[in-house]
Amino acid sequence: MLAFNRKLIADFRAGHGQLSGPMAGRRLMLLTTTGAVSGEPRTTVLGYRMHGDEYLAIASANGAPSDPAWYRNLVANPVVTVEAGPEKFQARARTARPHERGELAKLIDYLEGEQAKTSREIPIVILERVAG
Repeated sequence: MLAFNRKLIADFRAGHGQLSGPMAGRRLMLLTTTGAVSGEPRTTVLGYRMHGDEYLAIASANGAPSDPAWYRNLVANPVVTVEAGPEKFQARARTARPHERGELAKLIDYLEGEQAKTSREIPIVILERVAG
């Protein structure tokens, strides 16, 4: 999986946010977090949906029983870098609050299928662009 993600990241950057092959046309972003333990930058490929100017992602890890490392990283350090399409910008990440979850969940068409794979509640992450 690591080799697959590295190839996707390289393809994404080489294509200025456009993917080729079987991944062409998908709404994917690169999310770079700071490692909670290492302090090193960590980049992962995520699907996303929009809510106004906010980017939404889910911390599914394909329905794994625990949250993915990238989610633990952004909880420890919520300032992240987002690459979506040709844009690259800093964002502040936060987990959707219970009163927001229902509305936001409706926008993420693949959340229900991922949630069915695990007993934990999959976090919905809101990425808000940092001005500047």
